[in-house]
Amino acid sequence: MAAAALSYTGVGVGYQGTPVLTGVDLELAAGQRLALVGPNGAGKSTLIKSMLGLTRILSGTATVLGRAPARARGLAGYVPQTDTLDADFPVSVRQVVMMGRYRQLGWWRPVRAADRRAVDEALERVGLADRARHRFGALSGGQRQRVLLARSIVAQPRLLLLDEPFNGVDAVSQEAIVRVLRELSAAGTALVLSTHDLAVARDLADLVCLINGRQWAVGPVAETLTAETLRRAYGSAAVEVAGGRLVVVEP
Repeated sequence: MAAAALSYTGVGVGYQGTPVLTGVDLELAAGQRLALVGPNGAGKSTLIKSMLGLTRILSGTATVLGRAPARARGLAGYVPQTDTLDADFPVSVRQVVMMGRYRQLGWWRPVRAADRRAVDEALERVGLADRARHRFGALSGGQRQRVLLARSIVAQPRLLLLDEPFNGVDAVSQEAIVRVLRELSAAGTALVLSTHDLAVARDLADLVCLINGRQWAVGPVAETLTAETLRRAYGSAAVEVAGGRLVVVEP
């Protein structure tokens, strides 16, 4: 039996011995999509970074693809909330996506035909094959996010982690990203994405983990994104409006 994509039991994570988030219990199988939902400062980014071994597991047990998080890093893809690439740096879209192959290539090995094909296919998937030679910094915010997605999937990760992937993204880019994420999960890639957008969580996730300093609820979307659980987690009003859509009003 294949190892779970993600298995957290009683996990607390934080920095320099100080917990940011506690009581996390998660089990994610191959091909499942998990949304981490909570207000700003809830610990969503910290939890995602713990899955890469970039923040400390302070309590409990955590495995990623059957390994300690840091040892599984090479099998996971990551799309950060904000990228460190300087928009003014003269690097092309193709070069940015090729960065996703470096772990397989090594820094000193020449680029192979297979690597070039993989980059072309990744750009085709996100709808930016015609921008391959363009400067990365000249693209719109939504297009840059699609390039970062292509960079993360070019190595064919078994687990893909996305930190607020739809922040500041235009409707065309959001639609393209959602389509790719659905294709990836259908092919067996497990997905974890953080979001404060309840509509995104409802439409895209199989499971939702509601966090704010600790885990408040986890489970199928219909059981987790309820007015009551949102009130408890956010400490604010969860208002149900027409069409059954829940809107959180943060203080």
